[in-house]
Amino acid sequence: MRAPEFAAYIGPARLYPEIWRILLGMLLILFIYIGVFAIMLVALYPIVGPLEYFAWLLKLKAPTEAGPTFFLLLSFIGMGLGPIIAVGACHLRGPGTLFGPADETLRGFFLTVVVLLPLYGGLTALSFWLSPPEQNLAFDTWLGYLPLALPLVFIQTTSEELIFRGYLQQQLAARFVARWVWMGLPALLFTSLHWNPAAGSNIWMILAAVLGFALIAADLTERTGSLGSAMGLHFINNVFAMLFVSVGGTINGLSLFVTPYDVADKTNLPLGLGLDLILLFTVWRLLRYIVAR
Repeated sequence: MRAPEFAAYIGPARLYPEIWRILLGMLLILFIYIGVFAIMLVALYPIVGPLEYFAWLLKLKAPTEAGPTFFLLLSFIGMGLGPIIAVGACHLRGPGTLFGPADETLRGFFLTVVVLLPLYGGLTALSFWLSPPEQNLAFDTWLGYLPLALPLVFIQTTSEELIFRGYLQQQLAARFVARWVWMGLPALLFTSLHWNPAAGSNIWMILAAVLGFALIAADLTERTGSLGSAMGLHFINNVFAMLFVSVGGTINGLSLFVTPYDVADKTNLPLGLGLDLILLFTVWRLLRYIVAR
């Protein structure tokens, strides 16, 4: 039995729920993302120059400098535009229907941010005690990056939510009753995009944590009937993971601190992932009680 909020959320998607439309929509999203990324690459060429261009592109794989990190985050504009255009072109509905009711979306986002800030702050403090991180950027330099970094992280996380908890979850739920389809398939696709060969044998633990995150975001979207809470959860998670303390070998270009270990570390990383899973479970239960009421 679906909650009335979720039934209303997927209502606009019921008008044109055909599978071929979903597949066409995903192809359109991919095309728009690649197109925007290609335009950015062309625009980048005269800026960095022919001698540095290809070396600069290699830095995008695991950015350790501000420039490549900003570029990578900016590329998510294309990912966000994809579902916004696809719902109109393939399903004949407005882009606002991806978010749900505006008041509930705003309420869910800001309430989630307020609830999670002290929790993530406490976990960050605990990580300092368990494994003191290394200074990555001078504080004044980092502070100067924040006015641009924060909105770009918001764009990155919101773009991903629009695709996985917005477009895909809505359209699949409108077409299928089985929860494993409309909740599980988008979560698995989201998880697959976080594959990182550099993690070695840790990759399966990392993917398990990502899958847990995706399922929690999907559950919050179902219970609230909007993207707000999932957007807030994703935003706070990435702000702390990308701008405060990032794991070595990931996206470090804008983080104030970086861990002394990387994603392949078989001692410290599993401990950190264990703490993350405990935090995620706590966050899920708390947000279910507070936001989904």
